Amino acid sequence: MQTLPPFRLAPYFRTRPWGFQNLAPWYDYRTDGEPIGEVWLTGEMCPADTGPLRGVSLAEITKQHESALLGPAPQAPNIASRDFPLLIKILFPKEKLSVQVHPDDALAQRYGEPRGKTECWYALDAREGAQVALGIRAGVTKEQVEASVHDASLESLLEMLPVQRGDMIFVDAGTVHALGPGVVMLETQQTSDLTYRMYDYGSSRELHLEKSFAAMRLTTQAGKVLPQAVEGHTLLIDKRYFRIERWPAGASTAQALTAPAQVVQMLFVVQGRIRISGDGFESFSVERNQLAVIPSSTPCWDLDSDEPTEIIRILPAAN
Repeated sequence: MQTLPPFRLAPYFRTRPWGFQNLAPWYDYRTDGEPIGEVWLTGEMCPADTGPLRGVSLAEITKQHESALLGPAPQAPNIASRDFPLLIKILFPKEKLSVQVHPDDALAQRYGEPRGKTECWYALDAREGAQVALGIRAGVTKEQVEASVHDASLESLLEMLPVQRGDMIFVDAGTVHALGPGVVMLETQQTSDLTYRMYDYGSSRELHLEKSFAAMRLTTQAGKVLPQAVEGHTLLIDKRYFRIERWPAGASTAQALTAPAQVVQMLFVVQGRIRISGDGFESFSVERNQLAVIPSSTPCWDLDSDEPTEIIRILPAAN
C-alpha cells in the first residue's frame, strides 16, 4: 500500500471587505489593497511547503494520492466526490459580517452543488463584550423573518450569543448567523464555500433571498458545545462531519496523538511549536497558527516540543 509522509500547508490569504489590512500579531502579513478577512489553512489552493510534495496544491495532492491521504473510499453510493474533507480557516472580522445561512447537503445538491455547509467556530481570541448572532429568536415565524429582511429589522430577531476565548460554537446548516467584530475564529466546515447572504445592512452586495429562505430553519442545533475531558486531552466537539480536540504537547500525550488513524488528521498549533519527524521523511516544525496534515497512510511518526504547546487536532468523520 502506498504511504504518504506528513506535510505542512502554507496558508492562503483571502480578501474580504470586513477584514484587516494588517494581521499582526497573528501573521506577519500586511496589505495596502483590499483587507484580508480569512486565512485558509486547508484550501484547495494551499500548497505543501515541506517534503517531497513541496509546492503542490492540496487539491492536486488529494487527486494524485487520494487513498493514501484520505483513507479507504466510502462504499455508500451517494458519497460526493472525494475532495479534501474539511475546509479550515481563521476568520478576522473587523466589522459585522452579513447575516447569512448555509444549505444542508440535500438542498445544496438540489441546486447542483456537491454538498452543503455545516461548520463550527473555535474562539482563538475574543474581546470583552464580543458576540455573534446565532439563530432566530424563539417564537419568531418565517413570515416575520421575511418581512424583517425587507424592512431592515432582521437584526432585532436574531439570538445574540456572548463569546469568550476558548468557546466552541456549532453552526449546523440552516442556522441564520453572523459573526461580529472583536473575535478571531478558527472555523472548521464541510469543504464548501457555499453561502446565501440574507441581509447586509443596506450595502449593495447581492442577496440570495429565495435560497436563504429555503435553507433557513427556525430551530437548529446551533450553540456552544461544552468541552469534555478525555484521557489527557479535551474533546471540543464531535459531530457528523468533524471531531475536534485540544491537546497539550508533551511526552505523556505524544504516543496517543501519533497513534495510527483511519482518516487524515490536521494539527493546528495554537501556542508554542511542535516538530514532526519519522522514518522516510525529513522532519519539520509547525509554528503558532500553522497547520500540518497527517495522511491516513503515514505508518509511524513522532511529535515533540520543547516549550508549552497547545494543539488543535481536527479529524473528519470516519467513513
